[in-house]
Amino acid sequence: MLSGIMNRRRAAGAAENFSTFGEAGTAARNIWVRPGMAVTFRAELMPGRVSSERTFRVTQVLPSLRVRIEGMPGEHAAGEFESI
Repeated sequence: MLSGIMNRRRAAGAAENFSTFGEAGTAARNIWVRPGMAVTFRAELMPGRVSSERTFRVTQVLPSLRVRIEGMPGEHAAGEFESI
């Protein structure tokens, strides 16, 4: 009996997650950035630089929702940037 209740709760949670991420498994509504947008690194990551020196343009959004930045090596996550 208890396992039936747990399975229903899991199924309900899975339906909510599915609707958020869509059929293809990519975040349809929760994309935090788009190619070409300007993003600003948090001041803690680049101390001593003003906001304009910490602002870069996004060149590519990866399936993991990490981004590649013009003029910066590697991939970067949403937590590295100031909120919009």
